[in-house]
Amino acid sequence: MTAPQPTVFTNSHLYDQDFYLWIETTAKQLKEGRFAEVDLANLIEEIESMGRSEKRALESNLVVLLMHLLKYKYQSEKRTNSWLYTIFEHRRRLNKNLQDSPSLKKYFAENFMECYQNARQLAALETGLTLDTFPVESFLTADECLNQEFLPD
Repeated sequence: MTAPQPTVFTNSHLYDQDFYLWIETTAKQLKEGRFAEVDLANLIEEIESMGRSEKRALESNLVVLLMHLLKYKYQSEKRTNSWLYTIFEHRRRLNKNLQDSPSLKKYFAENFMECYQNARQLAALETGLTLDTFPVESFLTADECLNQEFLPD
């Protein structure tokens, strides 16, 4: 009778069984130049997923920023330091993201109006004001949106 053999996972099986160990193993294989052992299919999937995550983070920060700028402009009587903090923080995140990944500037510009429309809807929901309170066309440019010094009147 033979002794039971330990289960050996290939790198692709490791991906499904222990994601963190898969990351460590893949990084080690790459560092050591053992490219033939790398689980290429899952590595490609993860890299593509990272790109999508960067885009989603940019959109999320932009919508939050635009919503607060809308609230700041159209509910001036309710302005708070919390709103200013949120405006500052989401600008900081966007500027950092665009500094780290300048190629996202094109994506930012292409999606600015879609994010603005989402921000209009969220601002209406959060404030209780009607959607038509907020202009369909953005009252600010993409550059003003990112400018830490800009606040709407």
